[in-house]
Amino acid sequence: MQQSAAALDAGAFHNDVLGVANGTVLFLHEQSFADPKAAYAAIRQAAPFVEIIEAPAAQVSLEDAVQSYLFNSQLVTLPGGEAALIMPVESEENPRVKAFLDETAAKNNPINRVIFKNVRESMRNGGGPACLRLRVVLSEEEATAADQHFILDEAKIVNLEAWVKAHYRDRLTPDDLRDPALMIESFAAMEALTDILGLGAFYDFQQ
Repeated sequence: MQQSAAALDAGAFHNDVLGVANGTVLFLHEQSFADPKAAYAAIRQAAPFVEIIEAPAAQVSLEDAVQSYLFNSQLVTLPGGEAALIMPVESEENPRVKAFLDETAAKNNPINRVIFKNVRESMRNGGGPACLRLRVVLSEEEATAADQHFILDEAKIVNLEAWVKAHYRDRLTPDDLRDPALMIESFAAMEALTDILGLGAFYDFQQ
């Protein structure tokens, strides 16, 4: 399915800027695809259960969608089976986008809750809201069988935050990149990280 040229021109460098899916719900902009009717037909043929919720261009322009990160967001399933959108505050601050979200949540569709969060720290470091989303569906048995070193809990959050504060530079200069001490510093940081995650001698330099 080809992305629309208008979307590319508006700054949608890939489709997660103009659409997000989770479970049985596909939430996207009217102008996401070059041929929306054909795209929707192909989607419904492959997955007849999918419910498509579309933002009309008359309500939300491509420019507003891109600038507000409307679709570059999290779509999650709540315990009761309904869906919620976890949005960056940029969407709340855009009156047209906010009005559309309020209207969507009030309609009879799976999305009935919108939550706004400030994720500007992530965006300042090059990752928009979509970079924070990864949905891995596990049964209770599968979750228990997963390596618990990689399951995030409160204690691990504290340890990782301390690791970042101890090892993560807030700037790098060309001179730093030429300095062999940076390599030693990086090795020390990775050594500490593998200790936190219980990985043992994971990297070649640790062998």
